[in-house]
Amino acid sequence: MIELTDIAYVRSGARDLAGAVRFATDVVGLELVDGGEPGVAHLRADARHHCLALVEGASGVIASAFTVADPGALALAETELETRGFRVWRGSAADARSRRVGEVVGFDDPFGNRIELVCGQQVLGRPVTYGRGAGITEFGHLCLDAPDVAEAHRFWSTTFNARASDWIGDAACLMRIDEVHHKLAVFRGDEPGLCHMNFQVAEIDDVFRNWHFLQARDVVIEMGPGRHPQSGAIFLYFLGPEGLTYEYSYGVRRITDEAAWRPRFFDPAEPGSIDMWLGPTQKPLTQPQRPQTQAPQPQLLPEGIRP
Repeated sequence: MIELTDIAYVRSGARDLAGAVRFATDVVGLELVDGGEPGVAHLRADARHHCLALVEGASGVIASAFTVADPGALALAETELETRGFRVWRGSAADARSRRVGEVVGFDDPFGNRIELVCGQQVLGRPVTYGRGAGITEFGHLCLDAPDVAEAHRFWSTTFNARASDWIGDAACLMRIDEVHHKLAVFRGDEPGLCHMNFQVAEIDDVFRNWHFLQARDVVIEMGPGRHPQSGAIFLYFLGPEGLTYEYSYGVRRITDEAAWRPRFFDPAEPGSIDMWLGPTQKPLTQPQRPQTQAPQPQLLPEGIRP
């Protein structure tokens, strides 16, 4: 089993790179890190060099990334994936440099989502210079789409160390890789893609200040403010350029007694199962997975996942 240590970044395509960067800095509140790389904008939310890389080109999510402990763990992960029937792409030194990591490998999950595993993710010693005072404290989690949530859970929990924290019927599985209630979620969707990326904020007041800020600028609010009964987090989802959904949230649950926790099962048709405050709910807009251009193309081989 491959041990993930954290989420790393999202890499996303942008037809209008300048417009997407303006939204990420001036509206979301991220810091633009000057990396001097043409066509790529790195955006920071916490000590990581970046959590979002916007790449000039066709719209769509390019990859969602997770960290492993070190080069040895990455090599073992590469071997494990190949043993299970996945074709793995190993990035060049230039690929790793663009991602500000020591090494990177990539593959497609069984549903077509491009996943990258990295080690040696760069951190910056200076405080974050936020684009505005949104109250962001960290990159909190990412959410992928898959047509079969139970199969997605099987993949993530048998190939990796992800554990189900809670289920929302067959519509979503929320999974943890550390004490945080979920660093990864999988939602039911017909096609692969990034459902949303989450940023934690410092105070409940930040959620509501941001809500008013977004409304005043005619940003599309997809859902919230509300409160998820699974994680206990107060949430606000909103739509940015290129079809990328962002979320602010505050107060996410931590599961400190691993042995005692049992996943709970919520019926999405039941009032309050998504929002304890009984506000209107809908699935956030997914940014579709962008077709890959790197060769060889990572893909699931015909024999599928081997146990």
